Amino acid sequence: MTPSASSTSSRRRFLQTGAAALLGAPFVTSGLRAASPNGKLRHAAFGASGMSWTDISNLAKHPNWELAAVCDVDTRNFKRVQEQFPNVRVYQDWRELLVKEEGKIDAVNVSTPDHMHGPIGMAAINKGLHVYGQKPLTQNLLECRAITKLARDKGVMTQMGIQVSSDFTERFAVAYIQEGAIGKVKEAHTFSNKKWGDMDPVPDKKDTPPAEFDWDKWLGVAKERQYISGYYHPGNWRKRRDFGTGTLGDMGCHMFSGWYRALGLTMPKSVTSHGPPPPNAENWAINGKVEYLYPGTQYTAGDTIKVTWYDGDQLPSAEVQALVEGKWPGQGTVYIGTEGVLVHPHGSTPTLHPKDKFAGRRPNKLEPRNHWGEWVDCCLKGGTTKPSANFDYSGPLTEAVLLGCLASIFPQQTLEWDAEKMVFTNSEDATKFVRRSYRSGWEIPGLA
Repeated sequence: MTPSASSTSSRRRFLQTGAAALLGAPFVTSGLRAASPNGKLRHAAFGASGMSWTDISNLAKHPNWELAAVCDVDTRNFKRVQEQFPNVRVYQDWRELLVKEEGKIDAVNVSTPDHMHGPIGMAAINKGLHVYGQKPLTQNLLECRAITKLARDKGVMTQMGIQVSSDFTERFAVAYIQEGAIGKVKEAHTFSNKKWGDMDPVPDKKDTPPAEFDWDKWLGVAKERQYISGYYHPGNWRKRRDFGTGTLGDMGCHMFSGWYRALGLTMPKSVTSHGPPPPNAENWAINGKVEYLYPGTQYTAGDTIKVTWYDGDQLPSAEVQALVEGKWPGQGTVYIGTEGVLVHPHGSTPTLHPKDKFAGRRPNKLEPRNHWGEWVDCCLKGGTTKPSANFDYSGPLTEAVLLGCLASIFPQQTLEWDAEKMVFTNSEDATKFVRRSYRSGWEIPGLA
């Protein structure tokens, strides 16, 4: 759906005035909007394809949810949404949607490339809207801390899109750990065979964007650069440092959630990348290995606990692999306890080892939970019950993930993290990467 000539002028005027109001105004509201007149959660989606379409499709299963508006910088993506939701209002600029839909929507999902999660999510919360934010919650640490605090201050209902955290498989693993099935946990190893990185330089070429695709709006807060067909949009942006967060950012929020919740962790004391040479100026590296050191908890064997991340071809040691009886999973976590080992393949049922010792032991029954439906229910109830992956939980979890991404830029250096001050006490150079630079006109107050 291409904008008409008459609408182009008004949108240009909006960009000159409304953008400043959204991104430059203090984060204050007059309180949450009134309840929806038809008793349904009136929703707007940022993104019309990919993960956003998955979110829309799952949210639509709730009987008291309705899609009011959708925004996508690529108008070719509207066709499927309009076929299923004929009355949906469509936009190509997220800022325009938030202005024109004020009072007509109650909630949003932010399912765009990573670099726009924070700006869009914070602007929506500033409008008093409930937010379902895709993982990682933001693309950098300072935005993550800011959006977590803002959501708490505004009292909106939030949920990060780590749907596996509501699945029985992860909840079984958490229950096993917390009931002491393998004793106190000594260490954990988390791994993914994905390779969201690129060790090659950016191609020296320039292409013309498709007529339906607004390259400038897709860039958003990121610096200007040439459009290269297929290099950024629609799928390879995860590999690019200005837009995505590599394999760790893609899968870490999913896979860290199990041990983060099971062990009751807070923020790491330090993070060390033992991976390959660092990413180049534009792209994330592959085959990473990152070691986190956390303060111990009631579920750990010592005063501290080490958790190690591996991606691509990197794997735990042969000694750790030998503890897994059967096929080694492509993605998952191995917990090593004082009384046994728990193996949790990502998205599959966890198992206890050695098998002979735990023969016949099964996880306790748990009530089913729908990750999307839980969020809708909490939004509609408007009470104090928060979704299970609300930003108070998923914000610190995302910070841990992003710390690992940042550490990969400084291989073989143990970075000591002061979580309260958000600085690395032993590296001014690393601390510079806690925040990002924003393109002129796209600055976020307090973060630029």
